[in-house]
Amino acid sequence: MNLLRLRVWRLGVKSLLLHPLRSMLTVLGIFIGVASVVWLLAIGEGISLEAQRQIEELGATNIILRSVIPADDSVSTDAEFYVRYGIRRSDVAGLMEIPTVTNALKIRETMREAHYGSVTIASHLVACTPEYAEVMHLDIDLGRFISDVDVIQRGNVCVLAAGVARQFFPTENPLGKVIRIRELPYVVVGVMQPRAPSAGIGSSLAAQDFVNDIYIPLETFWQRIGDRVLFIQSGQRSGEEVQLSQITFQVQSTREVVPTADAIRRTMSKLHQEEDYAVVVPLELLEQARTTRLMFMVFMGLIAAVTLIVGGIGIMNIMLATVTERTREIGIRRALGAKQWDITQQFLVETVVLSAVGGVIGIGGGFTCPWMMDQLRHFLQRVMPEAVDNLP
Repeated sequence: MNLLRLRVWRLGVKSLLLHPLRSMLTVLGIFIGVASVVWLLAIGEGISLEAQRQIEELGATNIILRSVIPADDSVSTDAEFYVRYGIRRSDVAGLMEIPTVTNALKIRETMREAHYGSVTIASHLVACTPEYAEVMHLDIDLGRFISDVDVIQRGNVCVLAAGVARQFFPTENPLGKVIRIRELPYVVVGVMQPRAPSAGIGSSLAAQDFVNDIYIPLETFWQRIGDRVLFIQSGQRSGEEVQLSQITFQVQSTREVVPTADAIRRTMSKLHQEEDYAVVVPLELLEQARTTRLMFMVFMGLIAAVTLIVGGIGIMNIMLATVTERTREIGIRRALGAKQWDITQQFLVETVVLSAVGGVIGIGGGFTCPWMMDQLRHFLQRVMPEAVDNLP
């Protein structure tokens, strides 16, 4: 019996080898189908997990209050074209009266040119307090971060992101060196480790790459730079007057997040006539991301399944053609005493071999997905570097 089964398998494989081109094309259809399933699900899972990671880094127990420019007809301006909007220092006291708020991280940020020797870069200047590094998951590489003493004494110190340190000090130790921002000197006291970029959330929360950041004490910013920032571009002068760019509130548990966010909205609506602020709740975004991730995975799976079904239909067509062209052979075998199951078994063997070979090669091809994506990214980096910088 075992010898008979082995003979059936031999005949099936031999029949496939007699038509190598047809067999190869059939295997190719299954390969594409299986590889597509693995690739699409892997890419979809990777994109979804990256989006979820970036939202989780904002903090499930954090609530972010951002200054945003309201509609043009409600913006306050003066004769010098300074646009006034956003969170004010006086708002903090009222917001801290919300019982569930345990801490508030205040931030003022803007774009500023920074200079060291003959090198000039467009930096992202972040004025903050010592808690900023912990909340934003930043790690020190050299030196230290901003301290409470720096904030209280309004120290002329700064901490550089890894990208800024590489541009200013490619071959020397940056600690103790003096850089200039708006012609004012700042002593470098620390360098941060590289950090993965964070994604933007609509118009409320901009993306941040942490490459060109320079961190200074918040009180130092208010004293040396002030609330007004002037921009000159193509001969046009414009400016903004913003006291605080962002406040990140922290609560004890996730159950307090939504009620606290509602309380912040109510408090801000009383303090501001215009809606020149936005409240971002990472916990709500995380729940939405999980739902979107499930829907996305189902959608990608359906697309991959259709591709796999098309490959299966290809096998059906090939086997139908095989049966049709071998009708005379089948009749001779039946006349010599072969049973219907014996003949059916041979065609099933051919089908199984084609499916198994295509499936195994397809799974192997699916495992090349990370390598192929890496090669594609490197190619695009050479051809379109600006587009690649915005990829996740």
